[in-house]
Amino acid sequence: MYNMKIELLSGACGAEINGINLKDTSSSNIEIIKNLLFEHKVIFFRNQTISQQEQINLSKCFGPLETHAYTKGLQEFPEIVRIIKEPHEKNNWGEGWHTDTSYNKQPTLAVILKSLEIPPVGGDTMFSNMELAYDTLNDDLKKRFKIKKLFMDSRGAEFFNENYQSMESNGYKEAFSNIHPIVRTNPDSKRKILYVNWTYTRQIIGMEKEESDKLLNILFKHQERLDLTCRFRWTPNTIAIWDNRSLLHYAIADYFPQRGLGYKRIMDRIAVRGEIPN
Repeated sequence: MYNMKIELLSGACGAEINGINLKDTSSSNIEIIKNLLFEHKVIFFRNQTISQQEQINLSKCFGPLETHAYTKGLQEFPEIVRIIKEPHEKNNWGEGWHTDTSYNKQPTLAVILKSLEIPPVGGDTMFSNMELAYDTLNDDLKKRFKIKKLFMDSRGAEFFNENYQSMESNGYKEAFSNIHPIVRTNPDSKRKILYVNWTYTRQIIGMEKEESDKLLNILFKHQERLDLTCRFRWTPNTIAIWDNRSLLHYAIADYFPQRGLGYKRIMDRIAVRGEIPN
């Protein structure tokens, strides 16, 4: 039995967990981790010196793993995408509010991210709780899109790796697109989720483009409310696990080489395939 300590990052989501060894993939330990994940939506474990194989083993406990649509994984472990930002590069891979692969028929269920090299300042990640985003919408808005669906697509993501000299495309250039409900239910928490995001949501089905854009912009602004978010400051060898269905996230690119803040940032990402949203 572990001597576990939980420190909340905010009132909305996020918790830092101390006293759990992620090398332990026993059913009892994984049950504890899953319960923490479904309660806090994103959980962080510092000082976890797990190997790539152990990160794979941990990730498989949440479901089947997926390879990235556009980015080549590591040669020995193709499920692991090494995210590298070089010191002279301004942007982060994953910048902008989004839900990973929401353009897929079965969007990512969870992400297991390990920090390898972290700048002394900058490069935090923010998360926003979309269960709370739905709960805090007014009833008039909820009625407007109660049974509406969305068109999601990946346009632009296929060229994203061109911004990063140390990341390699897998060569696929076609866009993925799918239709999903505006409001989906998380099958584990049983909570309703506002399932839109600025990066991949294009239009509400059954609305004219102008009307759709107006409503989506209201929802996008609502999702960014600070009271729905948490912010995490990385240190090396930290593992983050988040429920990609119920959260948006944003990798902050507050790097300004002209101010002497050009640093390298390296993360290893694994994604778990999810279910069809409903």
